Amino acid sequence: MPAAKARSWIFRSRFRAGAFGWRSDLAIKRIKQAVAEIKKATRKDKVLGAEGAVIFLEKVSGALEHVDSSSGAIATAVNRAIETLVPNVRQAPKA
Repeated sequence: MPAAKARSWIFRSRFRAGAFGWRSDLAIKRIKQAVAEIKKATRKDKVLGAEGAVIFLEKVSGALEHVDSSSGAIATAVNRAIETLVPNVRQAPKA
């Protein structure tokens, strides 16, 4: 299996620790953008898509630590993202 090409993920810099403050609007938008970016990469290279999904899962918790989750909207967005991205990891060719 060829190694995944190095990629500069756009979402990676947006999901730094405490990036969104307490507001959930921008966080939800960025989650959707990240999922779209990862899905697009997966269509071209499944290993690259799996890498993007893992990076997203590693970074999302720290980025959302201060976001107000009282409405449940952020939890719903994260759960949908996880449901969408986990199959990318599962379907990636084994090394």
